[in-house]
Amino acid sequence: MILSRLSRRLTLLAGLSAIALTPAPALAQAAATATAAPAPLSSLVSKVDIPYEEFRLPNGLRVIVHTDRKAPIVAVSVWYHVGSRHEPAGKTGFAHLFEHLMFYGSENADGPFFGRLEDIGATDWNGTTWFDRTNYFETVPTGALDRALFLESDRMGHLLGAVTQVKLDTQRGVVQNEKRMGENEPYGLVEYAQLAALLPEGHPYRHSTIGSMADLNAASLADVQSWFKTHYGPNNAVLVLAGDIDVATAKAKVEKWFGNIPAGPAPQDVDATVPTLAKDAEVTMHDNVAATRLYRNWIVPGLNSPELPQLDLALSIFGGLASSRLDTILVRDEKVAVAVKAAMLPFEKLSMVEITVDVKPGVDPVAVGKRLDQLLADYLAKGPTADEVLRAATQQASGTISGLEKVGGFSGKAVTLAEGAVYSNDPEKYKKDLAIYAAATPATVSAAARKWLGRPVLRLTVSPGERSAADNALAGNAKGATHHPAYFQQPGSPAPAAGSPPAPTKIAEPPIEPVKDLDFPDVERATLKSGIKVVFARRTAVPTVRVSVGFDAGNAADDKAKLGTAGLTTALLDEGTTSRTGKQIAEEQERLGATISAANSMDRTTVGLFALKPNLDASLGLLADVIRNPAFKPEEVERLRGQILTRIKAEKTEPMAIAQRMLPPLLFGQAHPYGIPFTGSGTETGVKAVTRADLTGFHDKWLRPDNATIFAAGDTTLAELMPLLEKRFGDWKAPAAAKGVKTFRKDRMARPARIVLIDKPQSPQSMILAGLLTDKKGTDNPVTLQTANEVLGGSTSSRLIMDLRETKGWAYYAGTALPGVKDTIPLLVYAPVQTDKTGESILAARKDISDYLTTKGTTEAERNQTINSQILSLPGSFETSSELLSAMMRNDLIGRPDDYYETLPKTYRAMTAADLDKAAREAINPDRLIWVVVGDAKLVRPQLDAVGLPVETGTLAD
Repeated sequence: MILSRLSRRLTLLAGLSAIALTPAPALAQAAATATAAPAPLSSLVSKVDIPYEEFRLPNGLRVIVHTDRKAPIVAVSVWYHVGSRHEPAGKTGFAHLFEHLMFYGSENADGPFFGRLEDIGATDWNGTTWFDRTNYFETVPTGALDRALFLESDRMGHLLGAVTQVKLDTQRGVVQNEKRMGENEPYGLVEYAQLAALLPEGHPYRHSTIGSMADLNAASLADVQSWFKTHYGPNNAVLVLAGDIDVATAKAKVEKWFGNIPAGPAPQDVDATVPTLAKDAEVTMHDNVAATRLYRNWIVPGLNSPELPQLDLALSIFGGLASSRLDTILVRDEKVAVAVKAAMLPFEKLSMVEITVDVKPGVDPVAVGKRLDQLLADYLAKGPTADEVLRAATQQASGTISGLEKVGGFSGKAVTLAEGAVYSNDPEKYKKDLAIYAAATPATVSAAARKWLGRPVLRLTVSPGERSAADNALAGNAKGATHHPAYFQQPGSPAPAAGSPPAPTKIAEPPIEPVKDLDFPDVERATLKSGIKVVFARRTAVPTVRVSVGFDAGNAADDKAKLGTAGLTTALLDEGTTSRTGKQIAEEQERLGATISAANSMDRTTVGLFALKPNLDASLGLLADVIRNPAFKPEEVERLRGQILTRIKAEKTEPMAIAQRMLPPLLFGQAHPYGIPFTGSGTETGVKAVTRADLTGFHDKWLRPDNATIFAAGDTTLAELMPLLEKRFGDWKAPAAAKGVKTFRKDRMARPARIVLIDKPQSPQSMILAGLLTDKKGTDNPVTLQTANEVLGGSTSSRLIMDLRETKGWAYYAGTALPGVKDTIPLLVYAPVQTDKTGESILAARKDISDYLTTKGTTEAERNQTINSQILSLPGSFETSSELLSAMMRNDLIGRPDDYYETLPKTYRAMTAADLDKAAREAINPDRLIWVVVGDAKLVRPQLDAVGLPVETGTLAD
């Protein structure tokens, strides 16, 4: 998979960002005010509609067009009906490897594809491969649509002349590092064991999409040519255009760019049965994990089975919802588990059911496993209640509606239409599925659950310990190891020789038509009687509203003596109020189709609400209760304390989290509010020491009306919203306790450059995370420095990733970041690299950074591409109410005007290459970088000793 700029930064910056990226679940309401009943599920489902038209070119390309004029952008989504289940024997991982090659140039557009996408302001772009399909997608300004279609058509019709052995070798290395990265995570070998145990030898779904090392090593140019000619014809593809376009315009453009591509061979399907185990299977594995995880797995029908939505509901009720059976019994009541899950991975020909229970440390996993099986048997025997089915179906409908606010990306309208067309020959498959969800009853859900979950089961257990040779062998990493899936070419036949590339065609790259600068939605402001400021912007694409109550707190407000107080406080908000239990809060959210979430970024604590418009009033009531009246019941405090302690233990097994815990105190010092683990979980000592009084004290000190701002965006008006907010927050009075104040100060300790090595035995990769403090604060709004960082390491065509990934093939991703904090901004350098290149990777990164800051500053081409990307991507950056809300909160945090983003194009256009160099050289001193390396010390230490920096051994005692 090719990672876009945002997706590869989420994990790294989650604890540092000024906006909460992935808030944790949350909570409920206080006053018993009369509110309307939730909107009927049938009325919600009936309004979900993606109008479309379609046509087919003579060469077989199916084109689907959806018009949405809310923004001057168009989502382009190309789906090829080929994935890892189509791979021939001995070629596992090839579909995914080929996906990578599709990003590295075609005959009329050679060079990295993503640089060209950034140049035209593409957002939400990526490429993915799984068992059944490979897709490529991007959202572009309307004026750049011809360029995007040119690029997609050139790699569909004119790829082979640009594929070289060098490109194949480089991307082979990148994919192998992606494989190492996944396997380096806790539970990273489980998928291999599941597929081997659940599916018979030769089954096309039996091997992982990432493939085996030996098979990847064996891939040749002849394989590339054969795969392309066999699978990448227009007659095996679906193209969806969604957004600022109509079918007449689409037809003319698609015929122009794709009409001359000849059809490929008729697509050949690979059949796949839905196997049932002959008897229950037991598998035990060991890994460097914090908690024993129990798995229960079955293979069930593919996504075209009418029973699948019923089974999905059954799993949500059993272990997916916040109010699920497993969460209520094992986590809340019996307190023998710290996390549970029940979900389904749907594929075209079959699906996989997965139930997991993370056993609370110190509790007997065998006993918990027996209890899990007992609960499942009871559930299958008695079935769900009508209320459970309604809540699960409402949450499903709510999630669908939320996803359709985007035209593209991973879950937008283009993807929804494409998925239905490719898998079901029906772009409106989503409607049929929603109808099944809405009509489901306890009887229909029970019937599906009994039929498919009453069969023999795979019981897989992963316990703390050292990985075995047998477990590693399952991943296909042993020398010469290959898997043997079903084939579409006769195995044993001679491999074709690499043919001569066809004579390149000559197609001119079209210009970009004029693109209007961003028109940011009007921001309105008001004040409640309680003094709370309200910041609002309207967005009407879908009937939903998002509300975030932001408090000037965050992890920077954490108690230094008891680190983790802030995180434990927010985690407890939805675990009970003075009038509702945690289970009641969860159930009420589910009935309303709402989601309430509480989280800490570095500078702000946010309690957010996603609500369906018809249920906004009741949802706001729930939100207010959660914020204003948390109970902090002693038994819930202890339960959540145990969960967070387990989370901290888990972080100490995860390469990036280990580095994020180690680096901040080295950079900021112990006294600075940012000198704490970037993960936000605190320390074991701190979490153990927190009392209920500390939690109520934190709430009174920080989560109060005179420290709050309410941000809202969505399908309502300020006039409609204000009475609802007044009803819930207008009478909120500040407590007697003094409001909290954060003090930002640095100690005077020297922070010399050095390497801190943390040993993680058996690591197939080394995680590198380095940092230094710049002389800038977030309130300085250093936009020129941030733009320079795009050139250095912030974009997918930056210096650092082009060197470590694209030239050397040592890393799956690499880069630099300037986290959006309010006070002192650090520069972070990150790269997970293959173990034997750890020392060389640090040397290469140091040289890249030093060169950029001295003799090889920003080129005019880099300046132009970066400025174009920044300006042209703005219209697609605020498509959803969530993105809009985040931008409003960001502006408020660092004191920017409401129209800031509208002024950015002028600011960008005025920047010169010399301006970028000056900003970077003033703020960054590469000689101050402190490097944290997490890897296998016996293999890595000799390499680090040769780097030329002092090397220390680090430990994560707390």
